[in-house]
Amino acid sequence: MDQADIPALLSRLSSDEDAMRKMAVFKLQSSINDPSFADVFISAGGLNILRQLIMTTGGNTLAYSLQSLSRLLEVDMGWEIFESAGAGELVERVVELIVMQPLVNILRGAMSILVAVVSHPQSARGAIRTPGAFGFRALKPAVAVYPQFFEMVVSQLNSADHALCANSLMLLNALMRDSITTDTGGKDGLAKISGTGEEWPKFIKRLQDLGVIKAVYILMQSSALQDLAHPLLEFQALTKVLLRKWRDIRVDLEKPDHRRTMKGLHLASAPERKDHNANGTPKLDESDGGKKGSRRHNPEKWRRLGFETESPAWEFEPTGFLGLMDLTDYVRKQEDGFQKLLLEQSSRPLHERCPIARASLAVTSILYEHFEVDKSDVEDAKSYLVLDGMKNYDKIFRPLLLQWSRLHTASLQSFFRLWKSTGAEQEDFDKVAELVRILIEQVVGQASRTKDVQEVEEELSEFDYGRLRDLQMELLELTFEDEWGQHLHQVRDELKHEALQFVKEQRIRCLLQGAWFPRLVQYKNSTEDGYSGRNGTARNTSSTAWRYVKLSHNRRYLHYSDFDAQTKQEPLLDALPEKIDLSTISSVVSNVSATNDEDSSISSTSTLKTASHAAPKPTSTTKITINSFVGGDGKSQSNGEPVERAILTLMPPTHSLASEWLDGLLMLLNQAPITAETNKLVTLVSEYGLKIRLLNVRLDDGYAGPPEGAGVVPDREGLDDDYYYEV
Repeated sequence: MDQADIPALLSRLSSDEDAMRKMAVFKLQSSINDPSFADVFISAGGLNILRQLIMTTGGNTLAYSLQSLSRLLEVDMGWEIFESAGAGELVERVVELIVMQPLVNILRGAMSILVAVVSHPQSARGAIRTPGAFGFRALKPAVAVYPQFFEMVVSQLNSADHALCANSLMLLNALMRDSITTDTGGKDGLAKISGTGEEWPKFIKRLQDLGVIKAVYILMQSSALQDLAHPLLEFQALTKVLLRKWRDIRVDLEKPDHRRTMKGLHLASAPERKDHNANGTPKLDESDGGKKGSRRHNPEKWRRLGFETESPAWEFEPTGFLGLMDLTDYVRKQEDGFQKLLLEQSSRPLHERCPIARASLAVTSILYEHFEVDKSDVEDAKSYLVLDGMKNYDKIFRPLLLQWSRLHTASLQSFFRLWKSTGAEQEDFDKVAELVRILIEQVVGQASRTKDVQEVEEELSEFDYGRLRDLQMELLELTFEDEWGQHLHQVRDELKHEALQFVKEQRIRCLLQGAWFPRLVQYKNSTEDGYSGRNGTARNTSSTAWRYVKLSHNRRYLHYSDFDAQTKQEPLLDALPEKIDLSTISSVVSNVSATNDEDSSISSTSTLKTASHAAPKPTSTTKITINSFVGGDGKSQSNGEPVERAILTLMPPTHSLASEWLDGLLMLLNQAPITAETNKLVTLVSEYGLKIRLLNVRLDDGYAGPPEGAGVVPDREGLDDDYYYEV
């Protein structure tokens, strides 16, 4: 719409005819988010007319009017409408619409306006002229008139209209953010918040009692994430801010509410069972002379509950009031189980008792670290928006964070279960806590966005201890790799080289010992002139002969000879007239599979005896071929390229023998082994070497300094010639 048309537009907006007003405000909502248009509109007195429309109209005219004001505020203009006369009535009118109005299009605009009003102190670039015109305080008079306001806002989280649902959640976020970030900094951060006169924890609990946690949890697991991404992520970030604020509140037993909470823990533990005699009569305080009605002070009042001392306030320092809240919540929900557990523990020796309170505080700390609460910020949700798409949403949404209390209870019960199943004692507390940490990382950390909290609780309670120990060992290995990675890589490389040299020597020793290889001999019998293959026909026959091969002592020649049968005594080198100079070998090839698992047993001794007593295998297809170049110069006459020919063929009857001889020959030629059996043997030797070295490393090596007195050179004074230093 052209700026020149604004006077006519304002005239139609002020018309007595509803149809004309409706059409004019309909056009206004599509143009008012243009800053230049909005500036002229405001200068021409349009805000007063827009305010009048919101105060007096209904139906679509009202919906368009609310939408126009909302869009005007989005471009950071028109704030003076809430700083002028009648601003209170305007806010009350918008609150009334939220409470009384059933039309979705009106509710959307009304909530959008209140989001802007409550959030303005957080985002205002300039000074706000009228104190109390914005933020939570601006809603105080209207909420006093319509106390059901918060209930109605929370109820809209269940709306089928995603835009209305998003606006209601944005309004709740704005109210929460204003309440927890704009207090006046009273003692321990419990100042009265603007708008309600309540301390912020009470206001947050008020919202929780209305079902906001359950509603947002359902939304976070739903398929409507794309429309609700920003407000849901902001609520998640605000939840972390709340957890951090509760953690930052120091437990002080001088405060009446903290003292009442601790007293509630003591009473829930059924202390009367410990303070009565076996016949049910109260124990008398001996310090008061045994006067009737005088109760003895239990010397283990707090240690009985699992605290380390009788002054437990300092034990809450790592978790603050959050730890006290979690412990209280567990005791309240599991009071019978809590009392039974105390009775069970009291029957055990002191060093075997599970410290319930310490365990609860440990679980709080574990959950706090798991969800990275300290890394949170209210504005984090904005940075998440760059991660678009449902796949990434599943990674950044943590709906289980909203189920903090249930997760704490389930994890604490898992702590008790692990304590019992491992037979832990007091000195093992940190070890059990570490198991619980791994359990939470595995179950809670690996849970999908749509996994129900009840399934998580069941998995925590049923997780197999053996599997948990396996996970712990894997994590320890990874941790050790992180701490000592560079040194480990260096040691592994050294040990692999040593193992390779060891296996090379073992394989060569197999060659030095010698071995029998079957060979299939083909015969052709002539029918005419006695010379096969010339003029007559021939009949093929075959028989199995044997070839014995052995490496010379100087490792330079490969001796061999053929025999009709194996001899009882291995032939000596003198009985092997044929020999191959290793320097003339061009290559060694084989059809032995590098991944063949047949006969996978690994032995560091020769397979000669196994081969010698094994039945002949004339049909063996395993073949090792030793090649050499043709001619003295290694060149062929045709194309000038080297030509290889086979000078010796071996047919090992077993895979182990094939592995020994093939890799032995390759290693003799300074080539790498290729068979799986040899490579497995190299790995086995190097891993054993690493384990042996690590057995000599104490856990505190590299962490603790030298022992006391180490490296101190003793004084020579008072020494004669008969002395020595112990190194």
